[in-house]
Amino acid sequence: MKRILITGAAGFLGSHLCDRFIKEGYYVIAMDNLITGNIENLSHLMPLANFEFFHHDVSNYVHVSGELDYILHFASPASPIDYLKIPIQTLKVSSLGTHRLLGLAKAKGAKILVASTSEVYGDPLVHPQTEDYWGNVNPIGPRGVYDEAKRFQEAITMAYHTYHGVRTSIVRIFNTYGPRMRLNDGRVLPAFIGQALRGEDLTVFGDGSQTRSFCYVDDLIEGIYRLLMSDISEPVNIGNPNEITISQFAEEIIKLTNTTQKVIYKPLPVDDPMQRQPDITRAKTLLRWEPKVDRAEGLRITYEYFKSLPETELYKKEHNTFEGYIKH
Repeated sequence: MKRILITGAAGFLGSHLCDRFIKEGYYVIAMDNLITGNIENLSHLMPLANFEFFHHDVSNYVHVSGELDYILHFASPASPIDYLKIPIQTLKVSSLGTHRLLGLAKAKGAKILVASTSEVYGDPLVHPQTEDYWGNVNPIGPRGVYDEAKRFQEAITMAYHTYHGVRTSIVRIFNTYGPRMRLNDGRVLPAFIGQALRGEDLTVFGDGSQTRSFCYVDDLIEGIYRLLMSDISEPVNIGNPNEITISQFAEEIIKLTNTTQKVIYKPLPVDDPMQRQPDITRAKTLLRWEPKVDRAEGLRITYEYFKSLPETELYKKEHNTFEGYIKH
């Protein structure tokens, strides 16, 4: 049985990755410090013999006994509300944490895939964004703690690949949505749905002309799986190129939720990107991957998930309870 370490395993994407590799027959070692992750995302896996969870911060050190075939490094705050609240931890997990995991990959002879982000492009001057675009990032702005952390993460990953021969992959993830997102994490989709469920008006920052491209989580996980199984070391965009303005998206959510709320506008945050759309030519050519789930269908599934949550979840901000689920 092949063994894989997944960091950030209790998060939105990390938990879906755990599901995928359990399904593929792997022994999954899940690791998360639960600063932003939710242990409930993994509760259905806890009884399995080929799954174990460690409550641990990879910025400190990483030790895994036995052989290891693959590492997926997904430990990082990923929403503005989180990385603005814990900026130092955000920088550390993508620098110190990535360094330690690359060292572990080197020692174990494991293939490692690190989760980067479209935020490495900053507020892009090239549209859509291709992997050879270097970006337009403000390193000392409020978003710099996340943007530059991910840019450093890519640099040190490529250095380990070039100088130590470590097998590496880098996925640049664009806006993704689906079940297990946190309603109050500050990202646009759960923010809109949360406001709709609470009977609040939907808040659009700026004039709403800025664009995003939303990829359903199942499509993203498939792209990540194919990239891990490949020999591609250069960064690869994984996302849905179907672009939409934030104002249009707000209207879609109002129609989806069948509510009577209106859209209100507030000032645009500093360094908020005006455009975000992946060029997925590399993924289509090298991985034979492209998204399959239509946005209307993905939104319907996601909305049903949010509606199924207890009413208290609409106002809950932290999901860090883990007692009773940890294997010793």
